Amino acid sequence: MLKKIFSNNEDKAEMSFFDHLEELRWHIVRSAIAIAVVAILGFVFTDWILTNVVFGPTRPDFPTYIWMCKFSHAVGLGDKLCIVPPEINFQNYKMAGQIMLQFKTAFILGLVGAFPYICYEFWRFIRPALKENEAKGSKGIIFWISLQFLMGIAFSYLLIAPFMINFLASYTVSEVIKNEFFIDDYFSLMSQIILGMGVLFEMPILVYFLTKLGLLTPSFMRNYRRHAIVVILILAAVITPPDVIDQILVFAPLYLLYEISIFISAKVYREKEKQEAEEWS
Repeated sequence: MLKKIFSNNEDKAEMSFFDHLEELRWHIVRSAIAIAVVAILGFVFTDWILTNVVFGPTRPDFPTYIWMCKFSHAVGLGDKLCIVPPEINFQNYKMAGQIMLQFKTAFILGLVGAFPYICYEFWRFIRPALKENEAKGSKGIIFWISLQFLMGIAFSYLLIAPFMINFLASYTVSEVIKNEFFIDDYFSLMSQIILGMGVLFEMPILVYFLTKLGLLTPSFMRNYRRHAIVVILILAAVITPPDVIDQILVFAPLYLLYEISIFISAKVYREKEKQEAEEWS
């Protein structure tokens, strides 16, 4: 089976199953090295990254707050859209908590920074398994995968995170209770939302390949649109706290991506049918 899959590449046609595993291992090793290189920078500049990036949404000078305030003044709403985040006191309750936070920050920065190269390495491994026309149809795939991932991160960081943090930090059920947060909880929540949205923004790319493989059709996606809306609503509720505004902010782009994915699937499906018709004629 593997021999047949890789038969379109002369150098790899005679490779055994274990040869393919060995090659995959080296792709993973090179990806891990790339993550480590970027992570070293994150480890060195952890203080700056935490202060200006990770804790950015907790600061009044965060870009989203500035843009919203300028927009509010421009449309004549005064200070109605100007947001001043509440003062948050973070606590560390573990002896090795701060150094582990430094390692986590470095690793996530390494993963995000090396993501395009990781995609390149795995593309090099998968490329020989594709037919020539499939490889041509996948031109620029690394760019689009990386772009979608970074767009998801930017969207969640600049729009979802600020509203979510303001909602949770200022939410109280009693004046007797004082909000003081553990740094691990904050960091885990930020990582979950930002990386999660980065992965979810890959939906069009996934649909493209599934349609290419014949595992998905545009008619299937249209017929199950209502089911997809329910799933997206559930995802929005899981990713965000129980705040309607945050859930709408998550739901809207994900649903738009679903509609874009239908368009992509339809286009790929038509091209596939046309190609099959030419082969039979």
